[in-house]
This record gives sequence, C-alpha cells and structure tokens, in this order.
Amino acid sequence: MAQEVRATVLYDAPGPKGIMRNRIYTVITLVVLALAAWWVLSTLGDKGQLDAAKWTPFLEANTWKTYILPGLWGTIKAALTSIVFAVIFGVIFGPGRLSESRLVRGFCAVIVEFFRAIPVLLLMIFAYQFFAVYKLVPPNGLAFWAVVVALTLYNGSVIAEILRAGINSLPKGQTEAARALGMSHWQTMWSILLPQSIAAMLPALIAQMVIALKDTALGYQIGYVEVVRSGIQSASTNQNFLASLVVVGAIMIIINYALTLLAERVERQLRAGRARRNIFAKVPEAASAGVGLDTKDTVNVDWHAPGYTELENPDRGH
Repeated sequence: MAQEVRATVLYDAPGPKGIMRNRIYTVITLVVLALAAWWVLSTLGDKGQLDAAKWTPFLEANTWKTYILPGLWGTIKAALTSIVFAVIFGVIFGPGRLSESRLVRGFCAVIVEFFRAIPVLLLMIFAYQFFAVYKLVPPNGLAFWAVVVALTLYNGSVIAEILRAGINSLPKGQTEAARALGMSHWQTMWSILLPQSIAAMLPALIAQMVIALKDTALGYQIGYVEVVRSGIQSASTNQNFLASLVVVGAIMIIINYALTLLAERVERQLRAGRARRNIFAKVPEAASAGVGLDTKDTVNVDWHAPGYTELENPDRGH
C-alpha cells in the first residue's frame, strides 16, 4: 500500500531529502542548546549559585508562609479585583464607542484612547500620589488600590476595544433584523450584539487577564507586596537572588500557562461552530478520514443527545 502523504495549508509535505535536512538541523540545534545550557550551568556552579544552601530555604515552610504565599495572594487579589472592574469598564465604554450619539461616542473614544496610551506604571504612580494627597483610601491600602485602579483603567480600555471589534465583526443583518422588530439601539446592543461579542472575544479577554496578572509586578515600584517583591525580600534575607527569581518565575509561568490552557480550551470550544451553554465543556475529536486537510468539521465533533442515531442516506453506496 502506498504511503499516504498529507498536505498542509501552508506548505507541501517535505520529501526524503527535506526530511533528512530537517533531522540534521534538529540535531545541530539540540547540540547547540545543550552546549549553551552546559556553559550557563557550569558558570553558575563556579559562582556558587547552584549550592544546596541557596535552594534549601524553599524547602522550608517558613519561607513560603513569610514571603512567597503572602506575595502570591497579593498578586492574585490585585489581578482578580482589577479584572472584574476592567470587564465592567470595557462593557460600558466598548458599546459606548458605537453609540448613536456623537457626544457619547466622542467621550468614550477619548477615555479609551487616553488610558490605552499611558504606561501602566505611570498610572500606578499617579493613582498612588492622588490617593495619598486627597486621602481617598486608608494608608495601608494605598498601594493596593493604586495597582487596581491603574490595571482597571488600562485593561478596561483594551477590553473596550476588544468588545467594539467583536461587535463590529458580527453580521449587519442581526442589527437590521432587531431594528425591524422595533428594538432600540441600546436594546439591540445589550440583548443581541454584546452577548455574542463577549462569547466571540472570550479567548482574547482571557489573554488580557494574563497581561493583568503579569502587570501586577509593576506594583513593586510603589511598595505593593506582590509575588515579585516578596521574592526579592526572601532573596535579601537568604542571599539567594538567583534561586528566588527562578522560583518566582516558575510560579508565574505555571499560573499564566494555566490561563493560557483555559483560553485555548475556550477558543477550541468556540471554533466548533456551535453555541453551547457550557463553553468549557470538552470538545470531542474525531480522526480525519484520510483527507488531505483538517477542517473544523473533522477536528471538532459536536456532542449528541443520549440515544441519538445517525440517519444514513438510503442512496449511499448505490
């Protein structure tokens, strides 16, 4: 039986020489990476950075209870709070940019573009000084609320643009049909367009959560205790800066990777082309039937109700 050759959309399947070249390049790349890793580790070893004394503090519960876990909780608390407010901000100002009123459109556009253009760190410093001067929050909450407000304004502006793009991507026929039924602009927006926009843009919204989580580290500059700052404090105590930064980096990678997997799951669910109440439900896969290209219909298969029986075409095979 002849070997089946599967084509791809972007390039043709390589032949025997191409496969051999790819294998050679792969081996060379792995050798170079191995040599680079050996050089880095040997250099760190010569400097004493790989000594057990540098890493054993992270095997002690006191290090985690005193430094890492409080900082991690500060990161998660600030990120979650800002994400909630940012979604509210985006849901208000995103559709606002599509208002029929020129005044409302202009006001929302100025707010969104203004806060998208300002660096997050500058927003944090300004909010910190503003709250301190006018005593709007308790002194022990200055850093927290400065971080939350800055992340809310920036990420909320980005979410507003995401939702606006999602609404504009929807078929115009839906708006025309809603108007034909006598629905107002805002009824059409809130009842028909916005829910679909949120569903379509959910992967991008989750990706923005990853950015908000990482940007909490900027709170280090205004004294907010988050995981990076707590890691630095642990390093100052134990004199193991490299080990502390590696541990903190690993924690952030794990959290962000979990959010990335969530975004991929949601995107995969939405790409199935079928609206489900539970968008996080597993999408079953079916092996392709020997076709040259994988399509949506062969990759994602919808769930069927219990007792479902596929109806075959009676003329099939004749």
